[in-house]
Amino acid sequence: MAKDTLRVSGVKYTTADSGYFEKRGLTRAAGVWGLWGLAVAAVISGDFSGWNFGIEFAGFGGMLIAFVILVAMYYGLIFSIGEMASAMPHTGGAYSFSRAAMGPWGGFITGLAETIEYVATTAVIVYFSAAYADGITSELLGFSMAPWIWWVILYLVFIGLNSAGANISFKFAIVVSIISIGILLVFSAMALFSGQFAWDNLFDIAPDAGQTAFLPHGVLPILFALPFAMWFFLGIEELPLAAEESHDPVRDIPRAGLWARGTLIVTGLLVLFLNTGVIGAEATGTAGEPLLDGFRAIVGDQLAALLALFALVGLLASLQGIMFAYGRNMYSLSRAGYYPKFLSLTGARRTPWLALLAGGLIGFVALVVVDAAGGAGGVAGAIVLNIAVWGAVLAYLLQMVAFVILRRKYPNAKRPYVSPWGIPGAVVAAVIAALIFLGFLLNPTFLPAIVAIIVVYAVMLLVFALWGRHRLILSPEEEYAVSGGLHGDPQAEGYGGEVEAELLAADGVDTPEAESDKV
Repeated sequence: MAKDTLRVSGVKYTTADSGYFEKRGLTRAAGVWGLWGLAVAAVISGDFSGWNFGIEFAGFGGMLIAFVILVAMYYGLIFSIGEMASAMPHTGGAYSFSRAAMGPWGGFITGLAETIEYVATTAVIVYFSAAYADGITSELLGFSMAPWIWWVILYLVFIGLNSAGANISFKFAIVVSIISIGILLVFSAMALFSGQFAWDNLFDIAPDAGQTAFLPHGVLPILFALPFAMWFFLGIEELPLAAEESHDPVRDIPRAGLWARGTLIVTGLLVLFLNTGVIGAEATGTAGEPLLDGFRAIVGDQLAALLALFALVGLLASLQGIMFAYGRNMYSLSRAGYYPKFLSLTGARRTPWLALLAGGLIGFVALVVVDAAGGAGGVAGAIVLNIAVWGAVLAYLLQMVAFVILRRKYPNAKRPYVSPWGIPGAVVAAVIAALIFLGFLLNPTFLPAIVAIIVVYAVMLLVFALWGRHRLILSPEEEYAVSGGLHGDPQAEGYGGEVEAELLAADGVDTPEAESDKV
């Protein structure tokens, strides 16, 4: 017997096999603190390294301005995401928001941007974690390994951790977030009371002709510093991906986002001022291990290995948090049929272990290829970091466009949480994201990242056009969009069932979305 089908917005849906959603179930294991830990853990490594390269472009003053601009962007972004997540409490996150607003193609383009962001960010953290780990073993144990061996070990350990169960993942996130914050607070106290901090160190970059110590290279480089300042916050937007593993996503995701944002603003300011004030802006802008260099300046090199271990904790916290994000992102796109459907299988532990494994393999191959292409230049970390930020900026921009569209497209939709900044907040976030996007295009340093993403998009869009769009499934994200917002809360309504049966029928059935497409 042929399966029921539904054609809408240029794609084709078919009924899911018996037991399809049961094989792809998740477990509700997170309260507000678990979500807070997940958000902070995903971001906290940005306080340890990566952010500082923006100072080389724009000086301390330019980096401070970039930080303030991004605080505004992330407030608008997280408020808007909180509203959309409360209306659509399922795992899809950015993909589901854009799917409801801009159709299957918009959803796929946004979801792919988030996949690129999270897979690449995980690879960046693996890259830097391997360097820290090898330095520790060389100093304390007298042995060293090739970088690729460390990459394999780190991926396997954290894929195993994230596959062991959602409850373990959330508890681990809370613990490593608290430890990482503690390390940053210890550094801050040492910087303030050791006498090593000096205000003059913040402005020790020699200004160009006609410029000032505050903005030694002028105003334009602030645009180039924005992608690096994003490292203080990049990843916090992953919270909606935990919607189907949260006890009360409607209430707890917006609340956890607010608390995590405040936590990260405080830790980011502490590092920006104190780390730079200890070792100087010029040294900070080129440091591969800025926080570790700050510790060394205070206590000397004799404790370098122990201090590197402290820094490694922060990196591993984000490794766990971001890996969780790419696993759920790929899971939701796979469950709906945009990616191969087997990637959304969850197994006995109720975790998307195949998606986690697939994302790890992609990240590992990317590191090997980019590192080989970079040769002795050691540019793999920087190139993959730029790929991650570019993917994030594109996903941010599309989500804010989706927010504005949804406010107008579904004015009467149930919105348990409403953004206090509303449409203006989304527009502010979108404009800033667009400026960062423009900064990428204007800076030749970012060209390899842009070329890599263009190639990925060309291949994936071609595959979707020829194959994927004919094999979609009415997952909760898709049912919400196709039903005009009538179905989309799996916690209350379950998966598939009567709504799916009503929507799926012979070709040509009129649906709320189909009707809107005719207008």
